[in-house]
Amino acid sequence: MCKWVIAMTKYDKVAKVVAPKKQRLAAAQAVYDKACAALAVKRAQLKEVQEKLGRLEEALSEQNRQQRLLDNEVMDCSNKLKRAEMLISGLGGEKTRWTQIAKTLRETYNSLTGDILIAAGIIAYLGPFTSAFRNEQVMKWAQACHECGIVCTLNYSLIKSLGEPVTIQQWNIDGLPADDFSVESAIIIMTARRWPLMIDPQGQANRWIKNMEKPNNLSVVRMTQADLSRVLENAVQFGQPVLLENVLEELDPMLEPLLQQQTFRQGGALCIKIGDTIVEYSKDFKLYMSTKLTNPHYLPEVGVRVTLVNFMLAHDGLRAQLLARAVARERPDLQQAKADLTTQGAEHRRLLRDIERKILNVLSTSEHLLEDEEAVQILNSAKDMANEIKEKQEVALITEKQIDEARNDYVPIAVHSTNLFFLIASLANIDPMYQYSLGWFEGLFTASIDNTEKVDEITERLAILRAHFTYSLYANICRSLFEKDKLVFSLLLTVTIMVAEDQLQQSHVMFLLAGAQPRVVPPNPVSFLSPQAWGEFNGFV
Repeated sequence: MCKWVIAMTKYDKVAKVVAPKKQRLAAAQAVYDKACAALAVKRAQLKEVQEKLGRLEEALSEQNRQQRLLDNEVMDCSNKLKRAEMLISGLGGEKTRWTQIAKTLRETYNSLTGDILIAAGIIAYLGPFTSAFRNEQVMKWAQACHECGIVCTLNYSLIKSLGEPVTIQQWNIDGLPADDFSVESAIIIMTARRWPLMIDPQGQANRWIKNMEKPNNLSVVRMTQADLSRVLENAVQFGQPVLLENVLEELDPMLEPLLQQQTFRQGGALCIKIGDTIVEYSKDFKLYMSTKLTNPHYLPEVGVRVTLVNFMLAHDGLRAQLLARAVARERPDLQQAKADLTTQGAEHRRLLRDIERKILNVLSTSEHLLEDEEAVQILNSAKDMANEIKEKQEVALITEKQIDEARNDYVPIAVHSTNLFFLIASLANIDPMYQYSLGWFEGLFTASIDNTEKVDEITERLAILRAHFTYSLYANICRSLFEKDKLVFSLLLTVTIMVAEDQLQQSHVMFLLAGAQPRVVPPNPVSFLSPQAWGEFNGFV
């Protein structure tokens, strides 16, 4: 009982202590619960804020990415703008020229079929003929094309159609006469499928071929050479050019496989038979043939195996050669300057052609030109080089004009000498033995320049040179003529000089030599004139 009382007493004491604490605990718990509720609200708000912050950070990141993309695009556009400005400044000035070239190409394309048809006809059929006949036939073909509805160039020119100015200029440097007839003949040689046989009594084509093919180890042979077969075999095998000189009216049967290009496969290699020997055939092999016969008569069998090409000297070509020879003797500084300018002009044309091709290649192969820094650099460097070359060409043109003006002082003696050469060439119509080479004529011309009195006044100098050369030629020719032909030659010489000086009309000369040739003779109104006299009178009128 005592223990219970003691326990209750202790309980009472403890209860008095714990009860306030419980009250405070309950109050604290209420505060805690309220704080927890507020905390939950704040946490929810914090979560919402954090989620919003996350979304904002994502948006910021996206905006930063977009900004970087825009910055890159701005930089790219800026670079493109700079490149475009570089291209415009570099190539913009060429717009007019390239537009004109494009227009010309469109016109050429429209008439391409007819032009190539005429070109094929010239190459196949007109090689042996003179310039006048070629021009007449081309006009007929062009007219026939228009009548058949085939578009072609009205004033057709083989040089403009198939000629390459850079190549032609190099041919001229190599010795090809610069007249259109010779250039056309050269184009026929280079484009024909059959090997050329050149009618070349003055040796102009021979000299050109030798100079042009010299870097390619040209072999020069004749039909009479004992080692002809060996030379041909080596050239065919190693792809080297061959010039067969002094061909007559009949060709060696040994040449038949070469002329027909009768190649065949043996052991996987392309071969051809020359004589009794089979050798490998190189596609780089070239065969040129030339004859000094003025009027050769080749059988049809020969004509279908080769490409006959007329390389007889034309007036314009000889006049240019004699002018160059006269200036070289009288003013070697001018002639050397002219030669240097010609060489430089050929090189400049070649460089410009290469640059234009390079520009077109870059423009056609670059998919995104403004994004291709290397392409822009190539175009700019090409344009800079083109501008430099054009400046040099402009200076060269001015210099060349000045040189030509100085050279033109010697044109009269060149024209006079050209007329005399074609006069003595016509003497073969009197007697076939009267043959005079161009080399001999040029030697006589040079001797007159060297052996005549030198005076400063150009007019007086030309008069002295003209008189000396005319007499020298007359004296030398007369020594080679039969007595009965000397008077004829004297008459021809006088008439040629008078016609050239407009002291006599060619029609009057022909009337004297051949009589009148009227196309339509009206009725004779008088009885005292015979029919022949009336016809000659109408022909003269």
